[in-house]
Amino acid sequence: MAISADAPAVALPDPRWRTRDILVTAVLGVAFGVVFWFWNNLAWSFLAPLGPFQNLFYAVWLIPAVLAPLIVRKPGAALFAELLAAGVSVIAGSPWSLDVLLSGFVQGAAAELVFAFSLYRAWGLPVLAIAALASATAAWIHDWVIYYPTVAVETQLLVGAAMGVSALVIVGFGSLMLARALRRAGVLEGFPR
Repeated sequence: MAISADAPAVALPDPRWRTRDILVTAVLGVAFGVVFWFWNNLAWSFLAPLGPFQNLFYAVWLIPAVLAPLIVRKPGAALFAELLAAGVSVIAGSPWSLDVLLSGFVQGAAAELVFAFSLYRAWGLPVLAIAALASATAAWIHDWVIYYPTVAVETQLLVGAAMGVSALVIVGFGSLMLARALRRAGVLEGFPR
């Protein structure tokens, strides 16, 4: 089947970053870096008695990888926000030291791939959920290899399932609700809906 020369071209979103895109992504990264510090040093150990179900709350570390691109809708936003949050977490004193940067990289890169496959054009709950699951999967693999290589496979699968549920609810749905609340408050004036 031949393609007509008169067929309209598919317009892709403008990939250029504006100053406000950089600033909003940076603010999100820094803000979540502070949240990460609290989560790393206080909340996570408090949840330790839950065992593998502690990971039902893992998704707090994944939010910047989905929320930032949802707001600015630019290539690289997931990776930028997640790495900046990880960097702030390291500077503030993460118990996992510099490995947090590797973790932030794999989490942000996994979400970034999902948005790239959608050509940075799909921003509904299904794409956000897939990006959140991709980020959680990358985090799960990273943690399994780095921190828990001797833990039983059955336990690792339970941890992965808990992280997946956490990602869907907290990251996918939560990012959508947070972005909507910020738009209603007028904070995101000038950003795509």
